[in-house]
Amino acid sequence: MFANWRKKSVELAVSSDMLSKQRRYNSLVKALHADIFRYAYWLCGDKHVAEDITQETFLRAWRSLDSLKDDKAAKAWLITILRRENARRFERKQFDYSDVEQDTLEDNISNSSEEQTEQYLIRRQIGKLDIEYREPLLLQLIGGFSGDEIAELMELNRNTVMTRLFRARSQLKELLEKNDVRGQSNG
Repeated sequence: MFANWRKKSVELAVSSDMLSKQRRYNSLVKALHADIFRYAYWLCGDKHVAEDITQETFLRAWRSLDSLKDDKAAKAWLITILRRENARRFERKQFDYSDVEQDTLEDNISNSSEEQTEQYLIRRQIGKLDIEYREPLLLQLIGGFSGDEIAELMELNRNTVMTRLFRARSQLKELLEKNDVRGQSNG
């Protein structure tokens, strides 16, 4: 009789732990899914690939949820998982994109709104930045991370991150000014 009670007690404890893990995971997904997807999309530029990377990120997060000790660090933890998952994508398969094909991967936005056109232009120009400059800029703009947090996520020195952010902004400004000049001369 005691063995039977002990077995039920263990089963209840395990069930309770699983329910607690499920609730924690669900709240994590609910709170951060949009941010993680947005960052994935900016990294790869393709909605379907971003969905896959996001799904794989949350799958890996579920598997190692017990290793997340501080819930305040959840966003940085998920971004790290996402970055590693994105890197695995390149390890698994070599992509062969030409400049023309890359243009077809960009968002197709109607020109009905000046704001949409401007957002498209900015997104396209950010996409032209080298990954070493684009990634910290996106972490800052989309992820809302500070220079110190970006340095930790990317495993870089803070000064290196700040230099890359400065160069990314400078290059982006230059690209946008070039485009603006072309737009004025055509109009």
